[in-house]
Amino acid sequence: EPSLTESASSPFQAEPAQKMRRFSRLTNAFSKKLDNHIAAIALHYMHYNFCRVHQTLRVTPAMEAGVSDHVWSIEELVSLLGTESEKAA
Repeated sequence: EPSLTESASSPFQAEPAQKMRRFSRLTNAFSKKLDNHIAAIALHYMHYNFCRVHQTLRVTPAMEAGVSDHVWSIEELVSLLGTESEKAA
C-alpha cells in the first residue's frame, strides 16, 4: 500500500510557506484569526492555479487541467470575493 512519505510531502508544505508570510509567525502578516488564515490560503491557491503562468507548463495549472480557458487577471480573482459575501448575506 503506497503511503505519502515526508520527503514526498515536503515540497507541498514548503511552497506555501515560502510564498506566504502568513505561515511565519515572525512577521506582522501572521494570521491570528483562523478565518483570515483560511481566506489567505484560498487566495494564494486561486492565484497559483488560475493567475500565474508556470514556466514548465507555459500555461496555468487550471488551463492545463481543462478547468479554465484563459489566464485569470487579478481583477477576475478579486471579483469572486464579492459574490461569496453576497451569498452569505
